[in-house]
Amino acid sequence: MMNEEEQRAWFGFREVHETEKASLVRGVFDSVAGRYDLMNDLMSGGVHRLWKASMMDWLAPRPGLHLVDVAGGTGDIAFRVLDRIGGPDAAAASGSSITVCDMTPAMLQVGRDRAIDRGLLGHDWRIDWVAGNAEDLPLADRSCDAYTIAFGLRNVTRIDRALAEARRVLRPGGRFLCLEFSQVALPILARLYDLYSFRMLPLLGQMVAGDRESYQYLVESIRRFPPQEALAARIAAAGLSQVKFRNLTGGIAALHSAWRL
Repeated sequence: MMNEEEQRAWFGFREVHETEKASLVRGVFDSVAGRYDLMNDLMSGGVHRLWKASMMDWLAPRPGLHLVDVAGGTGDIAFRVLDRIGGPDAAAASGSSITVCDMTPAMLQVGRDRAIDRGLLGHDWRIDWVAGNAEDLPLADRSCDAYTIAFGLRNVTRIDRALAEARRVLRPGGRFLCLEFSQVALPILARLYDLYSFRMLPLLGQMVAGDRESYQYLVESIRRFPPQEALAARIAAAGLSQVKFRNLTGGIAALHSAWRL
């Protein structure tokens, strides 16, 4: 048992010292990086694509945007933003910049490789791939127009510190958007979701990614994450304003929006 004065954190259902969690989470994503995007499709039946499309609709990115996407190593959100800004002609995104910040180098390498495969090099806009922690972003104060984080906040050791960092790097008028698994609102759906996630997702992780434990952690981390209203309150407590959320697929996921005013 830990002494009362020691700081605790949850790694799934396991209680650990808070100094341990980041390395444990990094180990998970080191293991699954190569199959991460494939597993997202398989686990959600492709529905995560609709959730991310909803995120893009709410963000409504425009040319000239300076965005930081946190925990976005494989580039999925960054590429969607560029598609929205430039459509089929990515050069239309001239003057825009995206910083993809992730603490796992293996995830960032997957993102860089995907960018090369898409021919996203040599344009006036840029994507910077940066290794960094959501709780201590390697960015200047008030340097970003928008901050996005998709399925990453629940992996952070100190959520409130990460939210404070989001506010710090946003310019006045800047937008905060978080897409995350959340609390299912419909009781019947919640029971089916529990059955599917606890029994099938670790098995799927074992079969496809060769890693059952990482996907067991995934399921457990979702259950430890604050429900919609509690997260909204913490976003407001971090100094962000006009906090709203939308449930997606009955609350399996939720989008939280806020502004730095």
